[in-house]
Amino acid sequence: MMWSRRALIGAAAPLLAVGKPEYKVGITNNTRGGWEKDFWLATRESHEVGYRHVETFFSFLQEFADKPEEVKRRLAQIGVGIITVSNSGPMEVSFHDRSKQAKVIEDHVKLAKFIRALGGNHMKINLGPRRATGTTAEDLKVMAGTVDKLGKKTAAEGIRLAIHAHMWNQFENRSEIDYMMSHTDAADVAFVLDTGHITLAGMDPVALAFKLGNRVIEYHLKDTKPEFYGGAKKRMDRPDMMVDPVFLPLGAGGVDFDGLKKHLDRLDWKGWLTVELDTSPMRPPKESAAISLRYLRDTWKVNA
Repeated sequence: MMWSRRALIGAAAPLLAVGKPEYKVGITNNTRGGWEKDFWLATRESHEVGYRHVETFFSFLQEFADKPEEVKRRLAQIGVGIITVSNSGPMEVSFHDRSKQAKVIEDHVKLAKFIRALGGNHMKINLGPRRATGTTAEDLKVMAGTVDKLGKKTAAEGIRLAIHAHMWNQFENRSEIDYMMSHTDAADVAFVLDTGHITLAGMDPVALAFKLGNRVIEYHLKDTKPEFYGGAKKRMDRPDMMVDPVFLPLGAGGVDFDGLKKHLDRLDWKGWLTVELDTSPMRPPKESAAISLRYLRDTWKVNA
């Protein structure tokens, strides 16, 4: 069944609350085109643009796995805090493989402890690269079981688990989101809603935001080409995004950010708005990051 925004608005109404939303703004700063090889350069330039919180992948900080205080010290010197650290290599991310469940959980609990030491409160995770055969019903069953167990273990560490639907990953489309959300405990497993990936996967991100309500703990904000507005009509193979980027700075026209902002205001949602841009081939990442931050300040009137 398609998620129409009109149908979902009524369903979201009981979640509405009176109050002033408290949006926390940051950036995932691993953008290819200049930031992909130097986390500290990317962090300094993010701060120069105006961001005060950053998100990254474990691969960028793995040398500090046993030295979180060193990371905190260096971040403080720059003037930023951490949002979260996403899972990545060399961690085990085969969530669909029952034989690797123990290792998946072990690696991710270690990451949860690292995030807690850095001052974060949730862990955003991808569920592994998509296999040529796609994601089967059995894959989903195993993935949900592993995620549910992991969510309880990270909760015991004071970290909320949040799964991220990502094009070209094992967890990508509407039916997979429906299954994972209905077969995991909402108390322990939250969702990171990526406006770009959700759009490319054929969904309206605003409609999905209505459907999931406060189960969304973080938004990854990226725009797309205008022709994808409301959800791409067919699935595309992964392009070379340094040649033909499908994700763009905010304001490009492929995502209804006005509609999303109205929904979040009505919901009195409190969480992270994390600007993200996978690649920036047309201009330095610092300039793309500035475009998106200006959009949030000028159009959303977010005090960031």
